[in-house]
Amino acid sequence: MKVTNLELSTDEMLRMGESALRSVIDHIARLPVSSCNGLDRYNQVMELLSEPPPEKGMDFEPVFDYLINQAIPASITHPHPAFMGYIPGGGLYASAIADFIAAATNRYVGVSFAAPVLAQLEKTVLDWFVEWMMYPDSARGILTSGGSLANFSAVVTARKHLLGENFSKGIVYMSSQTHHCVIKVANLAGIPEENFRMLDVDGNFRAFPEYFEAAIKEDLEKGLKPFLLVGNAGSINTGAVDPLIELGDVAKRYGLWYHIDAAYGGFFNLCEEGKKKLKGIECSDSVVLDPHKGLFIPYGTGSLLVRDGDLLRRAHVMSADYIQDHPVPDYMWDAADYSPELSRSFRGLRVWLPLKLFGVQAFRENLSEKLRLTRWIYQRFAEEPGFECLSPPELSAFAFRYRPEKGDIDAFNRKLLKTIVASKKLYLSSTQLNGEFVIRICILGFRTHKPDVERAFDLIVTTARNLENLE
Repeated sequence: MKVTNLELSTDEMLRMGESALRSVIDHIARLPVSSCNGLDRYNQVMELLSEPPPEKGMDFEPVFDYLINQAIPASITHPHPAFMGYIPGGGLYASAIADFIAAATNRYVGVSFAAPVLAQLEKTVLDWFVEWMMYPDSARGILTSGGSLANFSAVVTARKHLLGENFSKGIVYMSSQTHHCVIKVANLAGIPEENFRMLDVDGNFRAFPEYFEAAIKEDLEKGLKPFLLVGNAGSINTGAVDPLIELGDVAKRYGLWYHIDAAYGGFFNLCEEGKKKLKGIECSDSVVLDPHKGLFIPYGTGSLLVRDGDLLRRAHVMSADYIQDHPVPDYMWDAADYSPELSRSFRGLRVWLPLKLFGVQAFRENLSEKLRLTRWIYQRFAEEPGFECLSPPELSAFAFRYRPEKGDIDAFNRKLLKTIVASKKLYLSSTQLNGEFVIRICILGFRTHKPDVERAFDLIVTTARNLENLE
């Protein structure tokens, strides 16, 4: 019986590669003049996917044409200079090349014996993160698929260290502005929902340390086991940074694990202004960072650092008879011993390559620029009649709304956001703060510069005025 050959000829590989490369480069080149989203057409494009699995293969060109010219455009264009909704994922081209190399060479880096140099390359990336967060040499970390899995491992490590196997009375403390993934993964880690304490915030949406202390005292009196305190270094709603030093003092005073979710804001620690905002991040027992946010790496790149790396290892390490032939020397490092994942992609390369090509200074300059641009547009809104900002930005995100002279404020701002997004010239998002509908803006894309922010401001103001005149 003839078996289909899955190997391609060198000519076929070159043809496919060149076609893909040309299309991707053209896509990136056209980003500034393309639309911010193509969600209005996804239904018709999706219909083409309602098909049985193909029994026979087809040529690359029509398949690729569907992907690059129909499927991909029918989405939000996150790499666009005018994408300022949610937290942008930059998608550096150098990282895409790294992913191609990693996938094509297909080396396994979960254990060091399989690819010792590549495993060490990934550890080197994590050592850089340790240095940037001013953690001690005892710290260890992992690269994950994103902040959710990183937060999961942090919760599991804290739970195993402080509660052992009896964790039904373990209590977690966080502010009402904490990312919902922390609640989700803590629940998946076995913490009952009734054991979460969601505490109120101040007028700038930052945690009250005294509320945490009062809640801990109350739970101790009930015979419960407070074990985890979570601080925010850049909340998703407004970019708020909690009083990190004071929260750390509370955690230390009562023997809790102090975890900081810095998935969005942590890499601002690379620049001087950001470092001032994030003072105290080095006091934590663990911290989550997302390179696919602050380092502009493609989606699917998160990380966790733990101050005492041995605790991270003890929470995750397991062995089996079938890997007994390859003990780990003291000078080597197995990612699988520090993570829930065994099979995993070579994520370190997508971070290492752009850092080697551009240098840390380039990322520091881009992060500083985003802080300046955010201050600029915030000040413009503060001076513009009819607009109000819910709190001053600490990093590169904040929430605002327009107060029309008459009519329902929430309804007007819903219409304002819908009209802006429908223009395809700018993408913003919304949230609820103090029970009110607000629009949020986040400036973090490496392609977003002063002219893009100026156009965004002009579009928002013009749209608001036009809508009010129609009322």
